[in-house]
Amino acid sequence: MKTILLRALWVSIGASVAITLALLATKATTPFLLASLGGTTLFLFGLSTTPAAQPRAVFGGHLFSSLIGIIFVQYFGDATWVSVTAVVITICVLLLTRTVHPPAGANPLIMIQAHANFSHIGLTVLVGISIITFVAWIWSRLGFGTKTYPVSWTQPSPPTINWSIWGE
Repeated sequence: MKTILLRALWVSIGASVAITLALLATKATTPFLLASLGGTTLFLFGLSTTPAAQPRAVFGGHLFSSLIGIIFVQYFGDATWVSVTAVVITICVLLLTRTVHPPAGANPLIMIQAHANFSHIGLTVLVGISIITFVAWIWSRLGFGTKTYPVSWTQPSPPTINWSIWGE
């Protein structure tokens, strides 16, 4: 039990450092622009060996989903059908490119509600995920009894193309 508590404390400190640096560096006009990065921090520090926590999924998931949300809000506005369509397209793109990172699934909605523009991809999303990934990389090497992050820079998520609910 003592080891689990120490590990939780270590993860919490690392996550605090990462999300603080991401928030300060991006100077987001609204914290909602970084809401999905809270979930990313959980994955990178608490679930660091899962396929969804690997850089391919983190970067691909956030960049694809943010881009989709921004394209939709820029060209179609912020109606409910726009949000629904953007989320559905995001799900398809992330599954087909095998860059599924669950927190990134929120990005289309975040970008649409924030009326984000294309500069947010670099100034907010890319900077934020880069900082969190870099801190996770360093933190995993300072920690005790943990595997170093990432397990693989290019590991797909899901790990196999067989992600259907029918088990085919």
